[in-house]
Amino acid sequence: MKAVILVLALACLACPMQAAAEESNPINMVVHLISDLQTKIIKAGEDAHKEYVKFADFCEDRAGDFSHEIETINAEVEELSATIEEQKATIAELTARTETLAGDISANDVDLKAAKDKRKKENAAFVKEEKELRETNSMIKRAINVLEKETKGGASMLQLKNADSVAQALSVMVQASLIGTSDAAELTAMVQTAQGSDDTADDEAFGAPAAAAYESKDGGIVETLEDLLDKAETQ
Repeated sequence: MKAVILVLALACLACPMQAAAEESNPINMVVHLISDLQTKIIKAGEDAHKEYVKFADFCEDRAGDFSHEIETINAEVEELSATIEEQKATIAELTARTETLAGDISANDVDLKAAKDKRKKENAAFVKEEKELRETNSMIKRAINVLEKETKGGASMLQLKNADSVAQALSVMVQASLIGTSDAAELTAMVQTAQGSDDTADDEAFGAPAAAAYESKDGGIVETLEDLLDKAETQ
């Protein structure tokens, strides 16, 4: 029993001595350093791998996002390109329509100018005709007033009563300076037109047709002039 205890005691004393010997061994120190370095490298590799995996996942996610964005942008580009082509067609159509409308406006301007010129001429003719008509009505009224006055006791009463036509009555009035020669000629021509006479023989008094052509259908010179006035006023 004592022998066993002695052996164990010796063994215990030998173990620390062996460990100290191993620690003081250069080879063991190198191996220990390499082992520690290996452990650190492996851990660093594992950490780097984790970072790589994380970064790779990030890149893959971003790549997916970029791919989706590129597809979206390409779709938008195609849509915008189609819209641009449509707008180009619309612009061409509107340009052609504008040119057509410009031509229509130009033609309308020409027509409008022509219409204005025509209206201006018609208005000038109307104003002139209206003026002439007023002057004619005034001339007929003056002639009627003179005839009525003279036949009621004027200096030419007898001659006027003996006149059997408008032409003779007007001739008497001209000779008596009751009306002008131009008024008498115009009145005579108007009576001729009204009664439809084709006689073109000259009247010796003031160049009008023969007196017989202007006999009043009513038998009265004043009535003839009044009929003429009514026709003139209804025009």
